[in-house]
Amino acid sequence: MNVTASFLLKVAELAFWFSAGAIVYAYLGYPLLLGVLAAFRRRVQTDPQFTLPVSVLISAYNEEESIGRKLAETLALDYPADKLEVLVVSDGSTDGTDEVVANFRDARVRLLRVEGRRGKTNAQNEGVKHCRGEVIVFSDATAVYHPKSIRRLVARYADPKVGAVSGRYQYFDSRGESPTGLGSIAFWNYENLIKLFQGRISTLTGCSGCIYSVRKCAYVPLPDDACSDLVEPLNIVRNGHRVAFADTALAYEETTATTDQEFRMRVRVATRGMRGVLSVPELLIPWRHPWTAFQLFSHKVFRWLVPVFLLVLFISSGILSGHSGFLLFFILQVLAYGVAILALVVPIHRRWKVLGLPLFFCTLNAAALLSLIEVARGHKYTTWETVRNSRMEGKAA
Repeated sequence: MNVTASFLLKVAELAFWFSAGAIVYAYLGYPLLLGVLAAFRRRVQTDPQFTLPVSVLISAYNEEESIGRKLAETLALDYPADKLEVLVVSDGSTDGTDEVVANFRDARVRLLRVEGRRGKTNAQNEGVKHCRGEVIVFSDATAVYHPKSIRRLVARYADPKVGAVSGRYQYFDSRGESPTGLGSIAFWNYENLIKLFQGRISTLTGCSGCIYSVRKCAYVPLPDDACSDLVEPLNIVRNGHRVAFADTALAYEETTATTDQEFRMRVRVATRGMRGVLSVPELLIPWRHPWTAFQLFSHKVFRWLVPVFLLVLFISSGILSGHSGFLLFFILQVLAYGVAILALVVPIHRRWKVLGLPLFFCTLNAAALLSLIEVARGHKYTTWETVRNSRMEGKAA
């Protein structure tokens, strides 16, 4: 073997181990480290009887089919009726959404129409100005709340240092037909565990989009293209407040029905998230915000770079496949990607649900890779077309 070939093999080996280490840290090392740190912190005790005036703000675009049910369910939640109002912000809806809300027979329900279709974040900015509650709960028209969810969110505000509280996503796949359904459910259970650890140690740096809340006095207006459930908490942390996690404040939502829907959703969310982190660069400076910077690099930046590490891992293990250990790992990767491609064209997940996991993993990371490209190109996402089919009733604007 000549010197050049030997050097290339050495570089490939270093690239392999660096990429493998980065991936293991992003998915396993960071959560395990959080778990160890959280074990030394006591669980926060809350008073379930603590209440504050609450405004539930629902940003909606063309939600005629679901908004009436959402209003009825929200008003039926276990929370004092005289301390609860619902404000629906219609982001230029063109169907009957406005009429359903305007005709709803309860004085606690109000409608605010925003013209121009500028997206969910702008709708929230405008809505907050009209909210009367001390705590604002942001919800989607299709999210179903546990009866005690708002009470459990508000209980955390007994601590005056808390400026925002996130609830917990609970995804479900009602018919078991979604090719990425099991992956979505497992992924969000994993994400919720990370949030639980983060909140117990100090503060979260992101919330669950369809069930999170802020003190009205702490709310920071955001640019239209900002991912509100990430950038709003980051601004609240920057201003000296904590973001808490109410693990038992549950919101139920159905998984996407197709891989294409999942991919488009992931690209949009990741692109907005990347731009959001870049909008608060001071939080990435370790000596100014050590805990927040550690979380953002470990939970966000490393995670978004995983597809790059995966590409390096695949190429380097292919180059090193002349050695038995690397050959085995290369074959395992080929098999995993092969199953993902097969699941994309044949519904094998309906027979063995676990076979849908490689497809979800590839969808998640392909979306992150495209998002990196979108951010580099300066692409912005502000609005979201409502998804409608027999399984999934939609997303807010």
